[in-house]
Amino acid sequence: MTGITSSARPLAPPRLRLFRPPGVYRPQDDTWFLASALHASGMPSGARVLDLCAGTGALALTAATSGAASVTAVDISRRALAAVWTNARLRRLPIRPLRGSLAEAARGGPYDVVLANPPYVPCPKPASGAARAWDAGPDGRVVLDQLCSEVASMLAPQGFLLLVHSAVADVDKSLSQLRASGLSATVVAARPILFGPVMRARAVFLEEAGLIAAGQQHEELVVIRAERP
Repeated sequence: MTGITSSARPLAPPRLRLFRPPGVYRPQDDTWFLASALHASGMPSGARVLDLCAGTGALALTAATSGAASVTAVDISRRALAAVWTNARLRRLPIRPLRGSLAEAARGGPYDVVLANPPYVPCPKPASGAARAWDAGPDGRVVLDQLCSEVASMLAPQGFLLLVHSAVADVDKSLSQLRASGLSATVVAARPILFGPVMRARAVFLEEAGLIAAGQQHEELVVIRAERP
């Protein structure tokens, strides 16, 4: 993997206690790692923020409590958006839940900051049910390819994307796609974590696909920052 400018862990904001209905992605290491990167990003006060693949809204809440003027939280799951609405309402924060895909999100732009913790776990079969929050096709890039190719059009001048995903899903490809779209893109933070239950259960497939080494039990999470000039 190339392009890493810092492997230090960003200063961490407090982890939030969140309402989470059954079937909604539980905030995990990748969620809080991205929240830490946002906390350290220098996000301008009054920013317009988009949280893609919002889940419970943990990142949207982090943005709203860090000085964002407005936050749009997008997910394809109705249950996730119910969680976003509830968590925002309880805190009286300016967060707008929106059901849809990148196309629906783009219509509300441009944004000063786009946050994305998309599905990125390689999977031998199409995602369904709750697994849509993490399963992302044989190479883990079903959502990443579209996001990296299209996000530039969603950013305001000097706006930036913060994207978290595993090195298993090809960080260099994400960097190349973002740069090809006219953004300056670098890895601003990276850290290893042990495989969770999903990755452990899928280890044989990942080995056979050449995505991990034999016996590997950890993955590297990275946060990419991509800025529009």
